[in-house]
Parts: sequence; C-alpha cells; structure tokens
Amino acid sequence: MHIMRDLLEAGHWDEAPKWLTEKYIQHNPCCANGRQTVMTFFGGRGTPRPIPDKNNWATKVVSVVAEGDYVTVAVARECSDPRTPGKTYTTTWFDMWRFVDGKADEHWDFGTVAGQGNPPDCVRPGAPAGGAAPGRGQR
Repeated sequence: MHIMRDLLEAGHWDEAPKWLTEKYIQHNPCCANGRQTVMTFFGGRGTPRPIPDKNNWATKVVSVVAEGDYVTVAVARECSDPRTPGKTYTTTWFDMWRFVDGKADEHWDFGTVAGQGNPPDCVRPGAPAGGAAPGRGQR
C-alpha cells in the first residue's frame, strides 16, 4: 500500500526507488515505461504532502486483492456527470501491480487516451468543463 499512500496519495515520488523496479513496465497508454519516467511524470504534479495515517486517506480504497505476485487495488472515484451539470456519480477504478523481489515491476490500470471520441477518464467535480481529471495524488 506504500505505492497507493506514499506515492500516489502523498506525492513522495523521490521515494519511488523503494517501491518500483528500475524497468517498471507501464500498461497505461499515457505513461511510458521506466521508474524514472514515472517519477518525472507524477513528480511534476506538485509539492509532496504529508503521508496520511491509515485512517485519513483522501483515496477511498474499496478492496485489495493479492494473488501470487499480483496485487489489485480498487478505489472509489467521484466524477462530474456530463449528462446532468452539477451532478456527480461514483465509479470504481483499479490499479494492478506485479511484484518482483518486493517491488512493483509492472502496472495496469484504467488509463485511456482522451480525444478522438474518447472522453477524459474522469472529469472531477470542480474541474473546468471538458478538462481532464487532476492527476493522482490530487484525489
């Protein structure tokens, strides 16, 4: 859960070498492979925040499933409803990692490429109309 809490929730990307392998394979079309690439991509999204204790996360974890070398974390997300301005809906998103020697070596998630008829993954309440969701760590 250090990846979810320390990196994604609190933005401590300088600590990524503790939790991610150097070759870190990304299956999200919006982010290339490699730990340094991921650190640069997410690390540029603001100043790290205090790491929350286990009962004070902004990220609402729905479930954690571990089997063999794989761990999947499902989280609840609130999005603006494009059909009804001012309303929101809740959906469940996921992250899955394959671990090697205690570090995440491969990652899958819900990532899509916006445009060409595809909407942004989730327009968060309060985001500009037509704008993409804020980056992780800004949940």
